[in-house]
This record gives sequence, structure tokens and C-alpha cells, in this order.
Amino acid sequence: MDQLTSALDFAAVVTIAAILICLMLSAFFSGSETALTASSKAKLRARADRGDSGAEAAVRVTADSEKLIGAILLGNNVVNILAASLATALFTRLLGAGGVAIATLVMTVLVLIFSEVMPKTYAISAPEKVASLVARPIGILTVILSPIVSVVRLIVGGMLSVAGLKTDPGKHMFSLEEEIEGALSLGHAQGAVNKEDRDRLLGALDLGNRTVEEIMRHRSEIQMIDGDLPPEKILELVLASPHTRLPVYREERENIVGVIHAKDLLRAVNRAVGDAGDASAARRFDLAAVMMPPYFVPETSVLDEQMREFLKRRTHFALVVDEYGSLRGLITLEDIIEEIVGEIADEHDTEEDQTLKPNAHGDYLVEGGMTIRDLNRQLDWTLPDDEANTIAGLVIHMAQSIPEQGQVFSFAGYRFEVVTRRENRITRLRIRPLPTATDG
Repeated sequence: MDQLTSALDFAAVVTIAAILICLMLSAFFSGSETALTASSKAKLRARADRGDSGAEAAVRVTADSEKLIGAILLGNNVVNILAASLATALFTRLLGAGGVAIATLVMTVLVLIFSEVMPKTYAISAPEKVASLVARPIGILTVILSPIVSVVRLIVGGMLSVAGLKTDPGKHMFSLEEEIEGALSLGHAQGAVNKEDRDRLLGALDLGNRTVEEIMRHRSEIQMIDGDLPPEKILELVLASPHTRLPVYREERENIVGVIHAKDLLRAVNRAVGDAGDASAARRFDLAAVMMPPYFVPETSVLDEQMREFLKRRTHFALVVDEYGSLRGLITLEDIIEEIVGEIADEHDTEEDQTLKPNAHGDYLVEGGMTIRDLNRQLDWTLPDDEANTIAGLVIHMAQSIPEQGQVFSFAGYRFEVVTRRENRITRLRIRPLPTATDG
């Protein structure tokens, strides 16, 4: 009888030890899963570049996320089920049939606290550090369990296919750009990133998603030079213009024959005066010899590609045409750079041109040709820009007509009032955000 009791006591001790080992392994798997999935790949890559071999292993392990998760879940479920089975056998032997319910209750508490919440809480507090520590053993486990995981993946893929669902393991749910945008927005909301830095970084990321048409200067706003004018008149117009580059047309504005640069024109005038020794020679320069050939780009060009093209060609100025070759507007390298750094003021711009200030009622006086993106950027607003590029275009789209002067509209959480209209163009509006329920 004593030998039997001793044998039962020894078996109970071994069973309890096995349960504790299973709980520790479960905690290891749970913490590893949280650390490896929550850690930033960028931070791991930076640590690896600084010589952290654990981070380098973590980068390799997380390369195939589906295989990683499959191996961890397989190991975690095996030890959890084994622990629960051992606990049920132990309590049943000690307490009889009622031991099943007690074993379930005890194991639920132990697994929840020591194998789930505690390891995951620690892992989420320092995911990169924990990921670097567990990467090597998890990598070995992934290799060992890879045949079983592969079979499971085939079964799961087949069942999803039958259900009409398709998976792409190589495709991430969120792109890298979306992750960076989300991190910047969160950092700004928490006060860690100021508005200017957020706008610059988001502007640079967004260049690949926007086209020339969205930021170009419309053809109605382009200052041009008639190539048939007398030389003295051309010189006068160029000197009076705030722009250094001006398109030159003949007969009609659609017929662009070249682009004249103010410096090139002044050099030509200086040479003419110097050769003739007479100031009146300035009226006899050859415009065709001074002009540069026009550079045309399609309105659908993506901004980052257009910026690279500008740098490649060593030019800052392009005329924008549509699919039929008709002139739509112009774009400069400065226009693209302003999408990153914000408005660039020069000696011809006044403070009023660059800043928007509200009146006593909270209204902002805005030019109709101002882009929605620029307004959102300056005032941190959220006006929709899917259907229109400019404020006037947005109002026309929402109204489904060209509003009359003095008309007032409310949509997207803002109040719009048409201040001035010239012919079919809305030239100036007064806008203010409407109070929300949270504003009281």
C-alpha cells in the first residue's frame, strides 16, 4: 500500500512538473508570436545593420509570416492541449469525476494569466528586444515543423478555395507607405511629430499617387508672350513679368513655339548693344535665337516621375497637354517641390498671398483656384479631393451647377459662400468649418 501511494505521489509530481513545463512553453510561444508580429521591420532592420545578430535572425524569421505563425500556433496548441489533458488526468485521479470541471477552471486561469496575458504584455512593451531574443529558437522550430505546417497550409488553402476565397501570402495587408502614413498621423496626434514635419514627409510619400494635372497652373493663368510683337515690346513684357520663363506663341495661344528665359533675353540684348555700341540696338535682337524649344508633358504624368524627368533634363519648366495635344497648363519643378515643403515665397509674393487668416466669424477668404490639398494642408482641414482639384471645382461638383454670387452651400462639414464670380469662373469664396456635436 505504501509503495502504491509513493508511486501515485511520484506520478503526480511528474505530471505537475510536465504541466508547468507546458505552461512555460505556452508562455514562450505566446510572447514570441506577439513580439515577432508587433515588432517594426524597420527597427529590426536598423538593429541588424548595427550588428545585432538576434535582430538579423528576427528579420529572416518574419520574412515568411504565414509559415512563422503556423509553426508558433502549432507548437502553442500542442503544449496547451497537452497541459489541459495532463491536468484533467491528475485531477480526475485525485478527485474523481468532479476533477474534470476543476481541471478546466484551474487550467483556464493558469493559461490565461501565465501563458497569455503576462508574456504578451511583456512582449508588446519591447517587441524588438523580445523578437531578437526568441528569433533563433523560433527559427529552429519553424524548420522542424515546416513539413507539418506545409500540409496544414495546403489543407487550409484548399478549403478556402472551395469557399471561393483566395489568399496571397506574399501580399501584405498594408503597404509600407500606408504604415509610414499611419505612424506619422499617430505621432502628430500624440504630439511627437509637428505638423510641418508630418506634411513634408506625407507630401514626399504622396508624389507617386498624384498627377501633373492636379497641381499644374491652368492655361487661363499662364502669362505668355506673342512672338509677333516688336522686340522692344517683348523686352518690356519680360522685364515686367514676375516669372523668369515665359512661353512664346504665334497667331494663337495654342501654338507654342518656344520658351524664353529672362536671362537669355538680357544676354542677347547685352550682346546686341555691345556689338553695335548703340542702345537702340537692343530693339534688334533675334527672338528665335533666344528661345528654347518647348517641353511638353502629358497631364497624366505622375509627379515623382516628372520630378526625376526635370532633374534628368536639367530643366524646371514644362507645358502640360491632354491626350489630344491641346494645351492644359504648365508645371515647374518648384510646383512639385512645394508639394513636399509647402508654399515657397519669393520677393514677388506678399504675406497675404501665403497665409490664410480668419475673420471675426471664423471665415477664411479663399481664391477659387486654390487647390483643395493646399487648403487642407494650411488649415489642417479634411475637404474631399477625389472629385475636384480646386476649391471652385469642388463647389461646382457639389452644387452640380455654376453657383451665383452670394449663394451659400454646406457640405462635408464646411460652409461655402460664393463671394465673386467672373463669367463662368468662381474666383473667390468664403469658407468656414461648421460646428460639430462635440464642439458643444
